Amino acid sequence: MALEPNLRTWVATKVSHSYVADYKPFSFVDGEGVRCSLYVAGCLFKCDGCYNEAAWSFRCGQPYSRDLEDRIIADLAHPAVQGLSLLGGEPFLNTQVALSVTRRLRTEFGSERDVWAWSGYTFEQLVADSEDKQELLSMLDVLVDGTYEEGLRDLSLAHRGSTNQRVLDARASLTAGQPVTHYSHTTPSPSRS
Repeated sequence: MALEPNLRTWVATKVSHSYVADYKPFSFVDGEGVRCSLYVAGCLFKCDGCYNEAAWSFRCGQPYSRDLEDRIIADLAHPAVQGLSLLGGEPFLNTQVALSVTRRLRTEFGSERDVWAWSGYTFEQLVADSEDKQELLSMLDVLVDGTYEEGLRDLSLAHRGSTNQRVLDARASLTAGQPVTHYSHTTPSPSRS
């Protein structure tokens, strides 16, 4: 069972060392289309069965740098790339890194590239949390939310590992003030009569 977030102590400026566990350009597995995938270092959820336990440490990998950010932006400029994926670790406990790259992406590409993030937080927890988490949420197109639950594992699911996790349209969810499912190639959009 994953830990429950504590709003007072689970603060990026208190726990993050701005490290990156890994960066994978031109990935096909972390969201829709061709992605640039940034794995931030550090996670406090510590879900049983996590596929990336090595990234639980906030000092895993190397410090985030302007050189890495420049490389990510250059890779995102490739016409085949659909967007950026933020994984971890926990992006919302590494907002210094996640906001730096997403702000720059939005400045340089606007909405031409999408941003996906995977988080142990739920949408409801994020909208009630700190300003940095809310800002990062506002930069996303898709949020895959909720902790991974080993007992709810389902390998047939697209973009998530357990049935409690949701693939949400982040912008529509913020507008509606409640979770709105992201409809992709795997799930048809409901008809509007």
